[in-house]
Amino acid sequence: MQRTVRSYVDHQADVRPAKTYLIAPETGMTMSFGELQRDSRRLARVLRDRGAAQGDKIAMLMPNGYQTCRLFIGIMYGGFCVTPINLLAQPSQLAYVIEHCDTRIIFVSPDQVERLNLALTQVHREVEVIVVHPDCTEFIEELREGSTIDESRYEVAEIDDALMMYTSGTTGTPKGVLLSNRSVIAGGEYVSSAHQLGEDDKVMAVLPLYHINAQIVTATAPLVHGGSLVLPQRFSAGSFWETVVKHGCTWINVVPTIIAYLINGSSPKEKGLDISRVKFCRSASAPLAPSHHRAFEDKFGIGIIETMGLTETAAPCFTNPLDPARRKIGSPGQAFGNEAKVVDDQGKTQPPGQTGEIMVRGPNVMNGYYKNPTETAKSLTADGWLHTGDLGHLDEDGFVFVTGRLKELIIKGGENIAPREIDEALLKHPALLEAAAVGIPDDNYGQEIMACVVLKPDHSCTEEELRKYCVGALGSYKTPRKFHFVQELPKGPSGKVQRLKLLDLVGPPTQSTV
Repeated sequence: MQRTVRSYVDHQADVRPAKTYLIAPETGMTMSFGELQRDSRRLARVLRDRGAAQGDKIAMLMPNGYQTCRLFIGIMYGGFCVTPINLLAQPSQLAYVIEHCDTRIIFVSPDQVERLNLALTQVHREVEVIVVHPDCTEFIEELREGSTIDESRYEVAEIDDALMMYTSGTTGTPKGVLLSNRSVIAGGEYVSSAHQLGEDDKVMAVLPLYHINAQIVTATAPLVHGGSLVLPQRFSAGSFWETVVKHGCTWINVVPTIIAYLINGSSPKEKGLDISRVKFCRSASAPLAPSHHRAFEDKFGIGIIETMGLTETAAPCFTNPLDPARRKIGSPGQAFGNEAKVVDDQGKTQPPGQTGEIMVRGPNVMNGYYKNPTETAKSLTADGWLHTGDLGHLDEDGFVFVTGRLKELIIKGGENIAPREIDEALLKHPALLEAAAVGIPDDNYGQEIMACVVLKPDHSCTEEELRKYCVGALGSYKTPRKFHFVQELPKGPSGKVQRLKLLDLVGPPTQSTV
């Protein structure tokens, strides 16, 4: 079977047309694979009637919902390239993305219209805005104005662009990552195969559909294995386990920030909830602190499979094994579905245990950066290896251990210090919910260390207490010079801390008892 979104939708609609693909828990609406195919074909007609040509970028500015998922899959099905836009994008970034991606059609939810219109004042072409509610059921009547199903859709090849995602742009302007149909489906295949998922599996999908993790892991993977996704409008710690149990989810897909909130929330047993049907928890998109890993498993009795992926690799590229006995806490696992190696600054492959830049190669890797051949050439080698920008090493068993990002490495007095080492030490402190370290300019050492921390509810701690704790855990050299107590850390939509944005925080360190 062709590795295209269309071929997999058609396959599932042929094999199991009445099987539920999507559940919207707030409204109770469901969508079968047959309905997904029908509406995808109708959407192809809608977009062609509006002048969209094959491969055109069709943008979306929408939160999670029944409609949002239907549009996301349907745009790719029709032979177009879907471009979901991050709802957390600043006004200048929003305008840049719309201008840069060349879209002439944008689907937008009512709550985003005002922000979109403001951004469009900076766009130098006509853009058709189609306002749709994220959970609207009147999909066809709203868009097609009486047109019928069009069976003559654009042809779709594996190499054709299917999805374009913009990087977070913590430094410089965001880059448009072009993923082919083959890359999108390869990502879904890796998830399905690595976790041995089948048609009876159902995932709790709380991550936003404008992020690559949700798009591939929870929206595309069920197309491959014939399973289902339960798609809440947003994450709620208070209703998370009730939704899991009510809809019979067999696995959950989250990020470390969500794990932290669940650990500090109430236990399902206290509410009389039986979560024994959940086979595993998949954690991705950011490093998971070993202390949080163990605390989650101890509290809920659900094993965590830590994984790792990038936008440029259509989400997954490393995963821990399904067998709990073979997993390694602190590692996002082994390469799965693609190759991996670690190289030094000269490009020489490093032996196990030696730190360098992690590189990957496989069918999941991007086509390149849109309208940016220079950055594409820097990131992709002639033989298909992708520079991830992550620092780490492989062990003798091929498990990868990530120590940081090349751009985020702290160099203090000539010594390289991985921020993650400091993060993990701080997260073992009983009063801290979250922590992130970053390098700051220093006249004597070149760089010093600053740490931003978030306290757990009803906990207190002083800067001096944290400093004393860090000296014991890290030694004086790696102990942060400055601590900032903050209400929240700056994050991208996946929950990954945008470490360099910590530098935007101003004001002297304080002693907080929030």
